[in-house]
Amino acid sequence: MERRQPPQTEEGWYVLHDFRSIDWDAWRDAPDHRRSQAIDEGIDYLTAAERVDDAEEGDSATFSVLGHKADLLVLHLRPTLADIDALERSFEHTALAAFTEREDSYLSVTEVSGYMSQEYFEEGEEVEDTGMKRYIETRIKPSIPDSEFMSFYPMDKRRTAEDNWYDLPFDERAEHLSSHGEIGKQYAGRVTQIISGSIGLDDYEWGVTLFGNDPTDVKDLLYEMRFDPSTSRYAEFGQFISARRFPPENLGAFLAGEPVPQEGSSSAHGHGDHHHGDSESGGHHHGGSDGDSGHHHGGDDESGDDDSVRTELEDLGVYAGQPHGEDIHAVVLYSAADPDELYDEIEGLRSNFDHYDTHVKTAIYESTGDGEDAETGIVSLWETERAANTAAGFLADLPDVVRQAGDDEDDSWGTMGMFYTVKPEHRGDFLGTFEEAGKLLAEMDGHRKTDLLANREDENDMFIASRWDSREDAMQFFRSDEFAETVEWGRDVLADRPRHVFLSSGQD
Repeated sequence: MERRQPPQTEEGWYVLHDFRSIDWDAWRDAPDHRRSQAIDEGIDYLTAAERVDDAEEGDSATFSVLGHKADLLVLHLRPTLADIDALERSFEHTALAAFTEREDSYLSVTEVSGYMSQEYFEEGEEVEDTGMKRYIETRIKPSIPDSEFMSFYPMDKRRTAEDNWYDLPFDERAEHLSSHGEIGKQYAGRVTQIISGSIGLDDYEWGVTLFGNDPTDVKDLLYEMRFDPSTSRYAEFGQFISARRFPPENLGAFLAGEPVPQEGSSSAHGHGDHHHGDSESGGHHHGGSDGDSGHHHGGDDESGDDDSVRTELEDLGVYAGQPHGEDIHAVVLYSAADPDELYDEIEGLRSNFDHYDTHVKTAIYESTGDGEDAETGIVSLWETERAANTAAGFLADLPDVVRQAGDDEDDSWGTMGMFYTVKPEHRGDFLGTFEEAGKLLAEMDGHRKTDLLANREDENDMFIASRWDSREDAMQFFRSDEFAETVEWGRDVLADRPRHVFLSSGQD
């Protein structure tokens, strides 16, 4: 009898969905001081969990459950079961716990599988694809998206005499999941998910948690996937539970039956997005990232080193972003794909990104030079760090991504001059000046590479990307008379004030 090949898996963080109901009769009958204590201790617990005060890594979020199945959901992701266990028990010591009953729970663990990347599991092999590396990282160490709506359901793969998923050859299973993932790509930027394995941990084989700002996007995605054979022939589902996220500080409003706004989350760290990919559950491959994953967004690094750089540049008359939060956040990637192919992919992503008020623009930038090492850049600008982190996940799934700005393998210092909006009548002058500056840069110690790229759809919108051996090497250039003269000259030829974004990859 032939034994089918199971995919290898690697596990990451443990996931607990903790569903609670409120004893509303007890809540209404309780004296004011007990209710106040319960609210205060509940806020303290939930806020500390979302800050991940209890562990080195992880994430948590709080939700109001819709319908009769529960009232409150606290979602935890932590590196170990001990972390999860401690969180469960510490909640029971709060005054809020006395007014709750656990309706249900689901325990699982994030995972990646060989359906996604066989080479990842081959001994001694390195995954060279930058997008795939980031995808793997964000699948096993995800962050909870900052979306209002959430839908959770457990699922199995069918094992019947007629349709047994586990009797299919590996290649056929992989093909099913790849086809399934193509459907999910159409919802990039609108629906994200965390898929976690639960074989041996809970009643089903996987837990799937979907996130989105528009519940109908989740509905449409699941409806469309019902017609795919990976689901129609081979999937079995448990109950679905829907919920709305709210910040812990609004717990009092939640318990008072008042409208609970989703804004104002007290989570103190960024939220990335999650690749929806080729797990056995038939995940939707949407792109990925996670928390930070090496994504450096303009002006939002709070290190003292970057603060001093910005201060020094400000003294030189160069705007380098606010020390603790740029007004625009940038994600920049480079791809070896044909620009025409990239453009078609970007068009689809952009139509989804435009659903969000925080989206400023996403565009393809092509090198104005003709050197062999010229690269095509993808730039996505957002008003918030969380939105930029989310976008980074989807963008990393673009074809032939070779690197992300600030994510080089070797230690270096990156600067990125952005928002060079050139007055049309001075475009030729700007290109000529850049060529002269390039000659100066080539002679400078510590300079590695500088490239000028122009927006494919607006040739007057440009950015300059440079790599240096160290921060001090870059600063020597910024302190030079030649740079000061260029800045002064730029006031006449540029329509807006340029900004310089620092993308350090580890070297001071």
